[in-house]
Amino acid sequence: MVTLLGGGELTARTVSELLTRAPNLVVCDGAAARALEMGLTPERVIGDLDSLDAATRARLDPDTLHEIAEQDSTDFDKALRTIAAPLVLGAGFMGRRLDHELACYNALVRYADKPCILVGEHDICFHAPGPLRLDLAPESRVSLFPMAEVVVSTRGLVWELERLELAPWGRVGTSNLALDGPVEITPDGAGLLVILPRAGLSAAIAGLSSSAR
Repeated sequence: MVTLLGGGELTARTVSELLTRAPNLVVCDGAAARALEMGLTPERVIGDLDSLDAATRARLDPDTLHEIAEQDSTDFDKALRTIAAPLVLGAGFMGRRLDHELACYNALVRYADKPCILVGEHDICFHAPGPLRLDLAPESRVSLFPMAEVVVSTRGLVWELERLELAPWGRVGTSNLALDGPVEITPDGAGLLVILPRAGLSAAIAGLSSSAR
């Protein structure tokens, strides 16, 4: 697994936690400087590299720099589409700039074949690749946000969805709660984001790993 760092809200605690789970460190562009400040040396730096200052670049092995010069996509987009890993844990992509954060959610859906969990200080977010089982603590918040028109069924939530049509311009499924048992989420196609509290990270990793088998 890969830990991927971006330029949004980023704490040493979060980075340390993710690296214990996913020890291969990759960073997006200017996040290389933050990694070095934390005493970490990235295995790869991906992006257009326009935010990589000369001092930081001088401290990096040139072979680790992977420049993608086009300006039609974000550095997160560039990284996600080029990383080959069973799962990416991303930090530094939630918070600070809302436009950057929304672009990351867009990329999660467009690269549905690239499992990735974005980890913030309070919440995590990932794309549901298909039927998904999550072993969450009772009363855990479970929010389902559609980035496309998608029909969703659930089991194990206080307010169940039975082939309910969700859409970004219509009904959404936020602020639900887990009951005492596994939560099952079944979308009929791509486009559904799952948002959980940070405490649900282990359950999300296990659920995505099982769905990929």
